[in-house]
Amino acid sequence: MTSVAVLSVGSNLGDRLAHLASVVDGFKDSGDRIVAVSPVYSTPPWGGVEQEDFANIVLIVEGPRDGLSWLRRGAELEAAADRRREVRWGPRTLDVDVVAVRDAAGVPEFSATEELTLPHPRAAERGFVLIPWLAADPDARLDFPDGATSRVTDLVAALAPSERDGITCLDVALPGAGSAASGPNESGGR
Repeated sequence: MTSVAVLSVGSNLGDRLAHLASVVDGFKDSGDRIVAVSPVYSTPPWGGVEQEDFANIVLIVEGPRDGLSWLRRGAELEAAADRRREVRWGPRTLDVDVVAVRDAAGVPEFSATEELTLPHPRAAERGFVLIPWLAADPDARLDFPDGATSRVTDLVAALAPSERDGITCLDVALPGAGSAASGPNESGGR
């Protein structure tokens, strides 16, 4: 099965930019095609745990995988970055979340298992996912199992100001990821 996955990638421990770049490189090294990489955003932590801000990107990648395979590859990359799962929503070297997956025909994949929920259950309410996603793909949409579809631009507009506040586009390049495709909005504007 060939599919396109939207991955939200974040880091707030160690060399944040190198951790983000390791994901881009890790998928390229696996033979997956990088469709788009958002600019890097600085985002406040989510979930109430006191910690440093995150560096976040959205990566859109295509390859011979299904949702579970994207998740497992992301977990391998987290392990390679010494990710520790000690505190829910706590600080981490690397976090790779599968936000949404579509097959080669554009049909969304849905999942509601203990291991994987697609689309990501909180993607529609998280500015640190939606804003970079919109920068990587201005035409992005999020499909839901009930048949509803929302344009990501509308989801961003509907976010509470508190969910958008503090999210800023950084004027930085990912180390070593220079050959990756960039999103259509390379300036990082919203």
